[in-house]
Amino acid sequence: MALQGGGSFGAFTWGVLERLLEEPDCDVLAISGASAGAVNGVLLASGLVEGGREGARARLRGFWRRITEEASFRSLMLIGGFSPAGTSVTFGRGLSSARFDPFDLDPLRQVLAAEIDFSALRDPACPKLLVATTRVRDGRLQLFRNQDLTADVVLASTCPALVHCAVEIDGDAYWDGSYAANPPLLQLVQDSAATDVLVVQITPTRDAYIPITMAAIDRRLDQIMANAALNAEIAALDFARADAAASKLHGLRVFRIAAEDRIDGLAQRSAADIGSNFITTLHRTGREAADHWLALDPGQMAPTDRVRHDQGDGFAGFGFQPTFIEASASERFVAEPLSQH
Repeated sequence: MALQGGGSFGAFTWGVLERLLEEPDCDVLAISGASAGAVNGVLLASGLVEGGREGARARLRGFWRRITEEASFRSLMLIGGFSPAGTSVTFGRGLSSARFDPFDLDPLRQVLAAEIDFSALRDPACPKLLVATTRVRDGRLQLFRNQDLTADVVLASTCPALVHCAVEIDGDAYWDGSYAANPPLLQLVQDSAATDVLVVQITPTRDAYIPITMAAIDRRLDQIMANAALNAEIAALDFARADAAASKLHGLRVFRIAAEDRIDGLAQRSAADIGSNFITTLHRTGREAADHWLALDPGQMAPTDRVRHDQGDGFAGFGFQPTFIEASASERFVAEPLSQH
């Protein structure tokens, strides 16, 4: 499973995961994530180890309830905390991350400590985890796996550059993982034995409106950058699948569930909105989206084949505005597989 970041839109992923956990045939072998996707992934994995499917559901539910109910998170919403990417619009010209450190206020560390036993992530039964961060000194993707995961790593993955000061880990400073891979896909495939991959995409690709205000332009740029990182991962996987030596990838199928396909006007909503009504709507819609494709006829399935660049098929169809064909509940990680353009 590859879980995209996108601030409070991650509540949609919560709904998707909760519904998937009700399916006994859905086995999670590996999870990658950036930002809110990393938080959901770590909650899912730790819950599975400690309490099975019900434990995972409880971990996810407990975290998102804290987000909406605790006053400290509500105050952060007012300054743009827990957003997928920080910008000058968040603070205005008179306030920058160099002069303001929300980590002194941010309760996320305490919530992670309360909800996650990081030692459980090193249990052999735990799904493989890949948490994306962006290394400040060179801008490169840095992936942290199970044995290296701590609260600091998850905080680094959710650290917008202009909202939080960089998180230091072993002498290096890190920012939000969504800048470098949102979410990591190629390495996830290489690290896992699974032949089916589900991408949960929560940041909108489409927007019918041309932004004209500073805030709207800023929001749209955040969305474009988040999906550009995903497109780069898709392109890398496309290239790898074209390699005749990469036999493992020839039978790979990639599927998608996208929040914007189920929620009208999502591109106009703020990913810093942690209002109870909005979070509840996202969660419910995520469940409905998962339930929708679980009920589909297997005959509607169109698994991807090996990439053939001369015919223009393969992952090129994912693109910035992808077109997908839906799949059935008879397959593991069933969502909306890639179609040809």
